Amino acid sequence: MSDLNIEGMTLADGVIETVIAVALKDVEGVAAVGTPGASGIFSALQSKPATDGIEVSPTDDDSIAVSVHIEAKFGTVLPELAQAVREAIVDAVLTQVSLSVSSVDVYIDALLFE
Repeated sequence: MSDLNIEGMTLADGVIETVIAVALKDVEGVAAVGTPGASGIFSALQSKPATDGIEVSPTDDDSIAVSVHIEAKFGTVLPELAQAVREAIVDAVLTQVSLSVSSVDVYIDALLFE
């Protein structure tokens, strides 16, 4: 996604993705964001959260569509997890950026067995 202009404010590439990544850290049942294995060592070494696996696209109605790939903890009820992820993303983006989210597609790519 390129720079996004919202009500006289320009957001650089990656800002919304970072807001989403931080929000997903608090969702119980989400083990990692992004492709399995990609977020482990790199996330631990980076000072900001990894945004791999998060795609944001502007829509025609001045909102955004989000696609997110996650790794779920084994034993989590997956439909409930997907709904919690959707709610966390919509709330975080609306609160932090004052931007509506038209859709959130959640892809559960792997299960983490603890």
